[in-house]
Amino acid sequence: MEESKEVKRRDFLVPSKAYEAHQVQPIQINIELTEEAREVAAQKLKIGVYFATWWALNVIFNIYNKKVLNAFPFPWLTSTLSLAAGSLMMFVSWATKVAQPPKTDLNFWKALLPVAVAHTIGHVAATVSMSKVAVSFTHIIKSGEPAFSVLVSRFLLGESFSMPVYLSLLPIIGGCALAAVTELNFNLTGFIGAMISNLAFVFRNIFSKRGMKGKSSSVGGMNYYACLSI
Repeated sequence: MEESKEVKRRDFLVPSKAYEAHQVQPIQINIELTEEAREVAAQKLKIGVYFATWWALNVIFNIYNKKVLNAFPFPWLTSTLSLAAGSLMMFVSWATKVAQPPKTDLNFWKALLPVAVAHTIGHVAATVSMSKVAVSFTHIIKSGEPAFSVLVSRFLLGESFSMPVYLSLLPIIGGCALAAVTELNFNLTGFIGAMISNLAFVFRNIFSKRGMKGKSSSVGGMNYYACLSI
């Protein structure tokens, strides 16, 4: 009797196998990006390409501008020819329909005038500076533009900023001061030109933000800058 019970008990036993790590099967997980996520990623990539292209062309422009100024030391005329060349390129682009001409009116040009004046002063002052000192020194001083922007906005426009913003200006101001003091070929005209360029571009941004609100977007970024050059 005891033996038959033991047999029945064994019939209910379930054999178990030890877990073997080498027999683990990978789980297939398919993650598909939504259309919105793909668009965001593409937009970020496009902006990154724009930044890299702008930076590269800016370096090339500065190098060749300095070469021109070394051979032809007339910064005012060089500045004028630079803006004229850009304007001519856009006129040709509009005439050949490579770029769509902007639709502007008299009010647009009136609002653009103070922006263009500040842009011209900043462009000429930077070129004058580069004609007197090294390109690197000019752009070190011009890197202080954020400090000018905050100070002008604070004392002339009455805008307030948080303490971290003011503290972030200290290394910028300190770096510019250090560069000016330690520059071997320091030139006062070159230094003043870079400082005037900073101030002019700050006012260009302020005038553009206040006077061109809603107007610049209607002509597009490239055409807006073309009108500015003209």
